[in-house]
Amino acid sequence: MNIVFFDFDGTITTADMYSKFLRFSASKRRAYIVNVALVPFLILYKIGLISAHRMRSIASFAAFGGRPVDVVTMTAKQYVDDVIPHFLREKALDQLAWHKHKGDKIVIVSASLNVYLRIWCAQHNVELICTELAVKNNKFTGFCVNGDCSSNKKLEMIRNKYDLTDYNEVYAYGDTKEDADMLRIADHAYYNWKPFSKD
Repeated sequence: MNIVFFDFDGTITTADMYSKFLRFSASKRRAYIVNVALVPFLILYKIGLISAHRMRSIASFAAFGGRPVDVVTMTAKQYVDDVIPHFLREKALDQLAWHKHKGDKIVIVSASLNVYLRIWCAQHNVELICTELAVKNNKFTGFCVNGDCSSNKKLEMIRNKYDLTDYNEVYAYGDTKEDADMLRIADHAYYNWKPFSKD
């Protein structure tokens, strides 16, 4: 058996589904508060003083801290059913189908959130490694259980869950520099759907 690692946002989809979910899931009041609170951090991010993974952590805290799990989960189901299908990349779906036909183990490895990705992955019968929102007393704390699943954290979480020597070949697909560490461990690596150079 082979094992296949797919990034989600920008690889399987044509857009950043994390940002879209922040907007989709927020009430008008929460959206206003989040937008105002995030302005200085967004400026720092745009000029390169805050990394993408740090910006996601700040945004997740502002968007989900204190919100009931059942309410966000219900919204996530609607998001998976009504929004994500419009942004799925046809080439990615074809490649997923090809790997399934071969009997490969398929794993989504993403900095996006478990609250909607676990629903999508269950629907598509694939496994998942991603950023997981922490819960306390049936509410999201706004923090992440194991940090932001990006860059070298993707590789660390892959190795913690899978022994790659158990598989004949490793495939990996990504679209940003945050996927580079994951791509380097693959026998067959693709960056923006083109062969990835490990040099």
